Amino acid sequence: MDTSLIFLLLSILIVGVLVFIAVNISINKNHKFDREKYQTKFLKLENGLSRDNPASFSVSIIEADKLLDRAMMELGISGNTMGDRLKNSGTRFSQLNSVWYAHKTRNQIAHEPDFQVDYNKARHALATYKQALKDLGAI
Repeated sequence: MDTSLIFLLLSILIVGVLVFIAVNISINKNHKFDREKYQTKFLKLENGLSRDNPASFSVSIIEADKLLDRAMMELGISGNTMGDRLKNSGTRFSQLNSVWYAHKTRNQIAHEPDFQVDYNKARHALATYKQALKDLGAI
């Protein structure tokens, strides 16, 4: 194969990779969350969690999951479901396994009628969602 053809193909490949990286960096770096909105919503979730109100355990997890999903969509993380977006989130989360666990807990609440969550599990899930929102820059 001619060396000039190899050089041309290599150049095209390098330029393509650089354009891809530049687009991804600019999308993530230029996005500004309304941090006050996210902080206010999350504070309401934290304050709504009450040891004396077992219904608040499930509600807080479901609402925190929605808030994180909204932040991921706002960032443009691709996927049709939150699970898809978590798969496509790359290295954005410092505790990805914990985020998956919290999301799976949310799914159990939503889809398993007999599933019960206790106060400590709800508190732990909220702490996980809070860290995930911090990782994204939403709070």
